[in-house]
Amino acid sequence: MMKEIRSASNPFFPQKHKNQAFLKCLLSFFLVGLAIRLLLSDSFSLFLVVETPLAPNNDKAESPVLSPPPPQVPDSVDFPANQSQTSQKVSEKCDIFVGDWVPDPSGPVYTNETCIELEDHQNCMRNGRPDTGYLYWRWSPRDCELPRFNPQKFLHLMRDKSWAFIGDSISRNHVQSLLCILSQAEPAIEIYHDEEYKSKTWKFPTHNFTLSVIWAPFLVKSAIFEDINGVSSSEIQLYLDNLDDKWTNRYEDFDYVVIAGGKWFLKSAIYHENDTVTGCHYCPGKNLTELGFDYAYRKALKLVFNFITNSPHNANVFFRTTTPDHFENGEWFSGGYCNRTVPFKEGQIDPVDVDSIMRDIELEEFEKAASIGFNHGATLKLLDTTFLSLLRPDGHPGPYRQYQPFARDKNAKVQNDCLHWCLPGPIDSWNDLVMEMLVKGR
Repeated sequence: MMKEIRSASNPFFPQKHKNQAFLKCLLSFFLVGLAIRLLLSDSFSLFLVVETPLAPNNDKAESPVLSPPPPQVPDSVDFPANQSQTSQKVSEKCDIFVGDWVPDPSGPVYTNETCIELEDHQNCMRNGRPDTGYLYWRWSPRDCELPRFNPQKFLHLMRDKSWAFIGDSISRNHVQSLLCILSQAEPAIEIYHDEEYKSKTWKFPTHNFTLSVIWAPFLVKSAIFEDINGVSSSEIQLYLDNLDDKWTNRYEDFDYVVIAGGKWFLKSAIYHENDTVTGCHYCPGKNLTELGFDYAYRKALKLVFNFITNSPHNANVFFRTTTPDHFENGEWFSGGYCNRTVPFKEGQIDPVDVDSIMRDIELEEFEKAASIGFNHGATLKLLDTTFLSLLRPDGHPGPYRQYQPFARDKNAKVQNDCLHWCLPGPIDSWNDLVMEMLVKGR
């Protein structure tokens, strides 16, 4: 046995054995090299998938607001941040929030004369807005068709169901748009309103469908001291560890919920946690720690999503992302205006810093909640209206939030509204998106 072993290891064994050994060595070297290459390749792909979202200075890779994805994306690259963890790849599923505003000669399905639910501030035509071009555009996703909202079909699907829109005046703006569209199929009957007419409920008796809007601008408990024009007499008191019970007490009454926050967190406010003042946002002279609006917004969303994902009531929840405004040359309180008459095209405008910060927080907290909610049986969907709304500077009331603002003086200085939307107007397309998400489960 020893002789055989020594003979096999002898460098002077016959040539045939030498060739076989050489081939074996060569094959082994090739296989080892291939394995190392595959290992490195997989590791690099995994690095791209896991690490890219954490890059702090890579906003354009994370946000379709800044850089919408191409039609097809390699498997090793992250998909836009506006898709949940359970979303399919772009090549397999259309992203209805990435697209363009295209001319639509058919115009809106209702007018200020055919809808009685319009608030005066959004009734741009009655208030004297002279141009109508903003009415003739529709949102068109890049890789699929977006059907118009079908009021008859919606009411049929929602028979014996209830919806609630929870949030600030943008949520009220949205529900008014939905009411106007649904009124083409069946008029709504108002059955409740609060003292200030900020929270309301309507019923569609033929379908036993109820629709509510609940005023909860911070989603968390707050004490607000301001008038109808947004002028404050004192700092807002914000309780970051308590949800606003105006909506939590009624949550189990609703089959569907559209919830949103955002803009109110930019206001000057003092923060409370555990019955203690912990800091503030923009409170000069108060000798308090400046924590920033982003601190409060993240805290609030964590609390909201924790409530939803742990609730025994599994409502279908749509979380709507922040809505950009279009004030130019100032803010609402300093002479800012919005007098554009056509939509922007992609690349002509970027979101301002505060909107980018808010949306990043929203996407991060939504992703966490979507994972938890999936395991708990909760249904969470992202209604990502930020990018498509950013492209519509022409759809706001501007000076026509007031009735005939230039009737007496064509050079009158008036406060502009470049945040809310004219009705009819671009916000009607939000309901097209909701309907598509509802019907096709996008």
